[in-house]
Amino acid sequence: MKTLILGLFLSLIATQGSFAQHASGDQEIIALSKKKWQWMADKNTTVLDSLFHEKSVFVHMGGSWGKDQEMNIIKSGGIWYKKADIHEVSVNILDNTAILLNRIDLLAVVGGNEVTNPFMVTEVYVKQNGSWKLGSLSFTKLMAPPASK
Repeated sequence: MKTLILGLFLSLIATQGSFAQHASGDQEIIALSKKKWQWMADKNTTVLDSLFHEKSVFVHMGGSWGKDQEMNIIKSGGIWYKKADIHEVSVNILDNTAILLNRIDLLAVVGGNEVTNPFMVTEVYVKQNGSWKLGSLSFTKLMAPPASK
């Protein structure tokens, strides 16, 4: 009986450690995503260059492209991600891959026009050599009006 109780106790401790590590990983990804939005607003392409995986893909309302084109768009101001108001966020971590969903209202300047759009944004991060790299950033426009209005 003591062996059974000890086994259950050790199993519970291991499970709680797993939950704590998972929650910690979730918070790490949420914080990284939030910083990414600020770096994009600041047009901080130096930091973004190290965050974006070399084979990363970006899906927008107007098309999809790779890292080089996204970096050029940010540098040139073709899209200026002025402010992302985050309303909901969730994270699922699968081994070395994290999938983050953000429901946001994005204030951006596109083609010289300031616009606000509600989006569900999917961010996929892959852990390489101990650090997270953004592998995919996809914007899905929501039909509901922006929440911040």
